[in-house]
Amino acid sequence: MFARVLHVFAALAGAAALTGCATDAHQVKVDAISKPATAPRTTAQAYRLKSKNPALGEENLRYKEVADYVRTALSGRGLYEAPNDDTADMVVELDFGMDSPRSKVQRVNVPVYAPVGGGVRYETVPTTDAKGNTTMRTVPVYDPPRSELIGYDDVPRQVAIYEKYLRITARESRSSSEGKPPAELWSVQAVTVDESKDLRKYLPLMASATVEFIGQDTGHQTSVRVRETGSDVQFIRRGIVSGAAGASPSPKP
Repeated sequence: MFARVLHVFAALAGAAALTGCATDAHQVKVDAISKPATAPRTTAQAYRLKSKNPALGEENLRYKEVADYVRTALSGRGLYEAPNDDTADMVVELDFGMDSPRSKVQRVNVPVYAPVGGGVRYETVPTTDAKGNTTMRTVPVYDPPRSELIGYDDVPRQVAIYEKYLRITARESRSSSEGKPPAELWSVQAVTVDESKDLRKYLPLMASATVEFIGQDTGHQTSVRVRETGSDVQFIRRGIVSGAAGASPSPKP
């Protein structure tokens, strides 16, 4: 019995901890690639931001919101937006979205209850007849059963999960002299997969996860833990206010 009680308390504590983490912390997968230059050139810092998705114009309100997140992320790496195409060192293409849901089987803790108590017991109570005489008599008392948590069972459950993504790709601002398309300089992709289909909620989280990897080459997919209330995400969100006021967001300290 003592071991069962310990199991119940441990399961409750674990469930509480997981619930707290699930509402604030998220895992974001980041994959970054940096292409070596084919010819010597100065470090590119000025950029022009473009939408890579032809179906999502740059006047789209959602695009404008995400573009501000990306501008703030780029500022964290010392990059700044050029006033026009002629002064840009590179073109940064932005793409984001959410894939169709897919099924996943995961194991979850389900509470197990057992009926306890109930039955019949007898009590002796005083009774008074019509003449006022009081006597003691035994009567049955029926107690209803109640449910009591006795532990947790690990069971499989099929859920729908959604992959949200943010892709940032930088290319040279001009085509090569041989007429080839502008070469890719670097790209970074952030992906998060879970049961939520609230893309807007995750866009600043994914943007914050890209900051340290812009212009880098990870060589493999890297997992980043991002907190909704963390300073990195707040830095990305504050860029919206700065951008709305007409000022450039400050680089991340």
